Amino acid sequence: MQVSGPHEIRNVAVAGHSATGKTTTVAALLYTSGATPRQLKVDDGNTVTDFDKQEIERRISIGLGVAHGAWRGNKINLLDCPGYGIFFTETRAALRAADAVILAVNGVSGVEVVTDKVWSTAEELELPVLVHLTKMDRERADFERTLANLHEHYGRAVMPIQVPIGSEAGFKGVVDLVTRKAYVFDRDGNGKGKEVPVPAEVADAVEEHHGKLVEAVAESNLELLEAYFEQGDLPPEDLVKGLRLAVKKRLIFPLTMGSDLHGIGASALADAIVDWLPSPADREFPVGDGSSLPAHPAAPPAALVFKTISDPYTGKVSIFRVVAGTLKADSTLWNPRLQDSGKIGQLLHLQGKQPTSVTELVAGDIGAVAKLKVTLTGDTLCDKAHPLTLGWIPVPEPAMSFALEPKSKGDEEKIGEALHKLMEEDLTLHLGRDPDTHELLLSGSDQLHSEITIARLKDRFNVEVILHPPKVPYRETITRAADGHGRHKKQSGGRGQFADCKIKMEPLPRGGDFEFVDEIFGGSIPHNYRPAVEKGIQEVRRRGFLAGFPVVDFKVRLLDGQYHDVDSSEMAFKIAGSLAFKDAMQTARPTILEPLMKVEITLPEDTMGDIMSDLSQRRGQPQGMDAVGGGQQMIKAVVPMSEMLNYAQALRSITQGRASFHMEFSHYEEVPRLLQEKIIANAKKVEHDEE
Repeated sequence: MQVSGPHEIRNVAVAGHSATGKTTTVAALLYTSGATPRQLKVDDGNTVTDFDKQEIERRISIGLGVAHGAWRGNKINLLDCPGYGIFFTETRAALRAADAVILAVNGVSGVEVVTDKVWSTAEELELPVLVHLTKMDRERADFERTLANLHEHYGRAVMPIQVPIGSEAGFKGVVDLVTRKAYVFDRDGNGKGKEVPVPAEVADAVEEHHGKLVEAVAESNLELLEAYFEQGDLPPEDLVKGLRLAVKKRLIFPLTMGSDLHGIGASALADAIVDWLPSPADREFPVGDGSSLPAHPAAPPAALVFKTISDPYTGKVSIFRVVAGTLKADSTLWNPRLQDSGKIGQLLHLQGKQPTSVTELVAGDIGAVAKLKVTLTGDTLCDKAHPLTLGWIPVPEPAMSFALEPKSKGDEEKIGEALHKLMEEDLTLHLGRDPDTHELLLSGSDQLHSEITIARLKDRFNVEVILHPPKVPYRETITRAADGHGRHKKQSGGRGQFADCKIKMEPLPRGGDFEFVDEIFGGSIPHNYRPAVEKGIQEVRRRGFLAGFPVVDFKVRLLDGQYHDVDSSEMAFKIAGSLAFKDAMQTARPTILEPLMKVEITLPEDTMGDIMSDLSQRRGQPQGMDAVGGGQQMIKAVVPMSEMLNYAQALRSITQGRASFHMEFSHYEEVPRLLQEKIIANAKKVEHDEE
């Protein structure tokens, strides 16, 4: 659909907890608006916005999907958001691009974990919210109970603009509280309601909730409040005008309902989107410098890339919102991050993954363009003569890492190329190599996130890898001074090999790594051979002594030695140095060090006890706690890295996904003796298995 201006557009993110029916709601709106020929179903794997193979197989949304439909002369852009907390960055990106949120809430289970996250993000981004109760035909679905649950969490500003006709399996329609008109729907029909008289059984509820709605609208505006006191009611035109303004200002959060799988309430929801939610013309978009930008079609063009799709066949597709101006095909736009201009080719409207070519996109609309090779999600595209950077979202650091091992030798380069394409699509993925263990590490939100990424590698790029927990970079050190003697002598006819050195090893403070001091006076070892002693010690210390981990935090003093005019060589003194190191380690009381991480956990107050107990079991050392607002606390602790490898899953289980954490390296400390024995035993087993 081609629109004449931003006032004919609604950009709506459909978000909420997993399994609330968000994708089904989008499918119902698309069918009712005529964008699809029938109601598409998640269970059939044919919905418009869940087209990735992993989404179809797992029956969950993983990335945000984009679709659109036409309703009463308006274009409704629908952004279908994932419901799993581990993919919430996708939801945040969708909310950044939207002008309002449809918050899907299960009519049976009410407010859930991600419901809170969506609500908080909408509040942060100052977005109007329309609450939509889903699955109202299910057993135990209850309008009044769920409304009370919403009031408990978000206050009385959550205001029904519909009441249900029927309940559970008998749910068949809604009454519009603004017009006080009733609509019933054919089950599995086209989603368009038929007007009927208000049923007698809901007449009292209609009058009660209509009265509350009128009162809430009046209280949102001083002029309307005076009129309400004088007349005891509001004229229909004032009610409509006042409600739209109150929704825009986030003073009222309208509530609708439906059974979207069966099309009940779909047209009423589409009406609510057009009637009550703001268009891009009603809101200004934030700019990175703190200012804001109105959606003027005649202004210099500016667009925000909020999603990237990477496919080995179709290539890279950048999805963006035109914030200002009118974008035309084959335009040249400036990328402030790259400080470079680039030409965009064909402009597209997307219906899921299906593109339709368009000649231009007006301010407020959502579109896409292919093959912007160096453009990334979060980039601004604008007029070079009017440069700016549009507001974007913070991207959380990954919480869990896994080591990657290619199934086939020689696939390392293919893995890197494929993962970098997926990283363009998924902002929360990181790829790196551990400098200590040299493992290739894939970091993401949790194990499921990493597993889905690996499945996508196979599906899209035919690359298979094996996931392993990353190795903990243990270290070894010494706890007391010790002398060492290394003598290398070999005679096998002709020129032999001879080198002799004496050293003293001493502990250094943590972080001291390694020092080598030449304390030979005289010529017991010639100057040109002394560096070879250090090289020999350096090589052997990296291979460890107890369990194969590098030996650190010690000083070596080179005290004395012997050489032979003919048989001595640099190689002979390297070997002698390594032998002296091993000799000293026998009596230096070697021990194993483990990395400790500084951990900050943000969590609800009611989970404090469980989290502290879990940290204690992980050998954590609490460092303090701070209140961070909104009933949240931040616990600071130091915890061994080995105890944090599965922490993302554990934290989600303990708090039902309501907590988050950040960690970074702190320092090394000695491992308790019992655990050292296990580490040494495991190292010997691995060594034996590799032989």
